[in-house]
Order: sequence, then C-alpha cells, then structure tokens
Amino acid sequence: MKTTQRLDKILAHMGYGTRSELRRLTKAGVILVNGQKVKDSGIQVDPNKDQITVDGDTVHYREFVYLMMNKPQGVVSATEDNRDRTVVDLLDPIYQPFDVFPVGRLDKDTEGLLLLTNDGKLAHNLLSPRKHVPKTYFAKVEWEVGESVIEAFKQGVTLEDGYVTLPAKLVVMEAGNASEGKLSVIELTIMEGKFHQVKRMLQAVGQQVVYLKRISMGPLQLDPALALGAVRELTETELNSLQNFMIDIE
Repeated sequence: MKTTQRLDKILAHMGYGTRSELRRLTKAGVILVNGQKVKDSGIQVDPNKDQITVDGDTVHYREFVYLMMNKPQGVVSATEDNRDRTVVDLLDPIYQPFDVFPVGRLDKDTEGLLLLTNDGKLAHNLLSPRKHVPKTYFAKVEWEVGESVIEAFKQGVTLEDGYVTLPAKLVVMEAGNASEGKLSVIELTIMEGKFHQVKRMLQAVGQQVVYLKRISMGPLQLDPALALGAVRELTETELNSLQNFMIDIE
C-alpha cells in the first residue's frame, strides 16, 4: 500500500495554504521535512513517518476527522444553504480544510446527535439501507400512546405514501393525558432513515410530534455534557466502537 503523498497535497489538506501559496513558502525556506529545508513542495513524503514543519509549526497529519455535534433547532443538516445556517457553519474554522459533511440529516427543528466527517466510506455504510443501523430518538408527542401503538410499531407502520416501515421499538417513558394537557414522552428506535420518518410514523398512528431529539446512532451515544450547538471530536473509544460495529454488520 502506498504511504507517500505529495507534500503540497498534505499541507493543503491540513489547511496550510493553496499549492501556489505553499510554493511561495517553500521559496521562503520555511517548510522543512526531517529538519531539512524543502526545495520542491511537490516531493513525496510519508506523513506518518516524516517530520514536517511549516514556519516552526509541526504538522500532525490525519486524513479523516470525526465530529459529534449536539445539533440545535434552526440549523439545517447540509454543507451549504442559501437561506439558513448549516451545521457546518457551527464548526471551528480549523475543520474547514477537511471538507466534513453531516452523516445523514436531522430536520431543521430536530435536535440531537449528528456525526460529521470526511470519511466517505464510513458515512456510506452508516447510511446504507442494507445495514439497518439503529437510530434512537427521544420525543414528546400529543397525547396518549397506548399499547396498540407500541404493537403497531413492532409490526411496521404503513406511511401515507403506502410504504411499510421496518419494525421499530417504541418505549413509553411517561404516559400522556389529553384532558390534562400532558404529553407522552417516548423513546423510539428505527432501523432505517426515510425522509421525516419518525414524524411520519407517529402521524400514521394518530400522534403529533411536539419535540424530537436523536440520542444515538449505532453504538454512538449523544454526550449528555455536550451543549446544544457544541461540537467535539469522537474519543478513540467511540471511534473504535463505531468502526467495530460497522465491521460486525458487514
């Protein structure tokens, strides 16, 4: 397996400038590989073995980044949008060179766990309908959610367009009461990701979603300490768990 890459490609990926800017830095003598000044920014180097510095700053190379966001309401799950703020707009500028994107979508008014990465293979596998990756949501709905609804979800719900969903697990955390104006609090685990699926499933059985938050995706759990709108990188344990999960469901 080839481990070397063009130096300018590595540095551009890590946000040190465009290739033309890197050529200027090379001429200025501030790019070093293993302590030696570089004369050609297009040379081949091994970013995992060679020590690279730019103007005294050591380059810690990595190909992929994996970010957990507690998505707030009011932002869209996209890399760009002409009208609204996107989840990418909430990221620290240090992640801009990596061209990360959200893995799947949460509705504009839905909160919770969102994974952002530039690892296309992992994202594809997580979203593949054939993988049946479980996603769990916390929701508040109007009003009562009875045993018949729970059983309906176990069988799969027929949506308004005739599509029958895969079986889903619905757990009532707090029972609602319409006469008292008390909402039902539920957790719902689905094995697919159709457009507005959670809301459509509940609407199909006569329930109306008032509040929706995703709390897990596969083995990845939303960090309860992560504030709304906040982002952090996955821990090594979280990333290993996610990667091992994907291997297990191959």
